[in-house]
Amino acid sequence: MADLAFGIAACAATGLEPGTIDGPAPAADRPAVPVMLRRRVSPIGQAALRAAWALPFDRNPRLVFASRHGEFDRTLTMLQQVAKGDGPSPADFSLGVHNALAGLLSVATRNRGGHTALAAGIDSFGFGLMEAAATLIEQPDEPVMLVYYDAALPPGYPDTTQGPPQAPLALALLLVPPPLAPRRVVMTATPLPAPEPTDTAATVFLRFLLSGAPAASAAGERMRWDWRHV
Repeated sequence: MADLAFGIAACAATGLEPGTIDGPAPAADRPAVPVMLRRRVSPIGQAALRAAWALPFDRNPRLVFASRHGEFDRTLTMLQQVAKGDGPSPADFSLGVHNALAGLLSVATRNRGGHTALAAGIDSFGFGLMEAAATLIEQPDEPVMLVYYDAALPPGYPDTTQGPPQAPLALALLLVPPPLAPRRVVMTATPLPAPEPTDTAATVFLRFLLSGAPAASAAGERMRWDWRHV
């Protein structure tokens, strides 16, 4: 794959340490996270939306959401309701689709820029970042926000592909053209002949940003992801 270059104007994350947000504080005149974003979603969904809400919204960005499991707690609740002979609740059903969080954030911020939601197994973060970078290259005059979120499945629901343990993590990145950002990154993806999962790619990338290291890499199920500061 050809190199993808992008700038990171802002970053916010929660999950490595409960309640931690790294990145710019919301503007002083920005209201608190709306009730609709706090009460209607699961804990991992709330973490994702808090991270997204912490980024600046001077210009509404296009949205890319990525998650391996999504809000699995909600999915499990619906399965349990069906197993008992009951239909899923209207709230659970309406928010059970993979792009529900992107839709909620779009409504709360009155963002009509469009959004994408994807799931790609262990490689969800890498492909999500690739999608966000490609979207930015396609329309460089519009910033792009990537929101990645995931948590381990509950006991009794093992992953079909073994990988590193998934600690709860939500990460939001605001991508802009490289000349407009204080941090500029080049990304490369290389196909792997066999799965070689290492640490979670999102965790590796976040540590890469926070440490200022010159380069970092992570291996997934299908791809090796490499990043370097430029």
